[in-house]
Amino acid sequence: MTSTIVLFYSLLFVVAFLYASVGHGGASGYLALMAFFSIAPENMRFTALLLNIGVSLIAFVHYYRNGHFNCQLFWPFALASIPAAFLGGMIVVDAGLYKKILAVLLLFSVVRLLGLKFTNKTFVLKQSLPLALFIGAIIGLFSGMIGIGGGIILSPLILLLHWAKMKETAAISALFIFVNSIAGLGGVVAHGLSLGQESLWMLAIALTGGMAGAYFGAKKFETALLSKLLALVLLIASFKLIFT
Repeated sequence: MTSTIVLFYSLLFVVAFLYASVGHGGASGYLALMAFFSIAPENMRFTALLLNIGVSLIAFVHYYRNGHFNCQLFWPFALASIPAAFLGGMIVVDAGLYKKILAVLLLFSVVRLLGLKFTNKTFVLKQSLPLALFIGAIIGLFSGMIGIGGGIILSPLILLLHWAKMKETAAISALFIFVNSIAGLGGVVAHGLSLGQESLWMLAIALTGGMAGAYFGAKKFETALLSKLLALVLLIASFKLIFT
């Protein structure tokens, strides 16, 4: 095993740990890593969605057990996003356009990892059903197209709208990512892409990191410094994807 592969797998573990600690599957981080290590875009979507399914489920279980899940807030997003994610998974995006869209979506992840506060106020506004359905559909479509679960977009929006607090948002995002990733992967498979052996190794490492991150995240473990470092890496990756 070369030093490059060891570095890639080590970073993969760290990404899975940090994303799971805030209730995310980590697809945007996995995609950024794969872009850095020049993995072909056609393989990136399948692998990222596969890793997302495992890590987001682990994150959700931990947050659910700690009493942070709100089903009433979750279901409208999922109802609209699942069919849209499947449709998005069937869409093949030009490699250049794919990288530009991914670069923009990485910026959402940077915002989430930096822990910018949208909920300083103590109240929580009532959820708007039509708006939640619209948000779910749009995020679902992009999730399938790019190979993300959509949590990096959904989390800041929920917090910005004051529909939930941090831990509740993390639980909702984790399950949202899980169902979207399954739907998106279904669309990708329906289009003819399949699993490679390297994806299985990546899945095992991401699950290990995800289990550790979800456990500590749900238990109020602070990963502020590491999260900021990862945010910086993703910001660099975003500019790299835009300008190269």
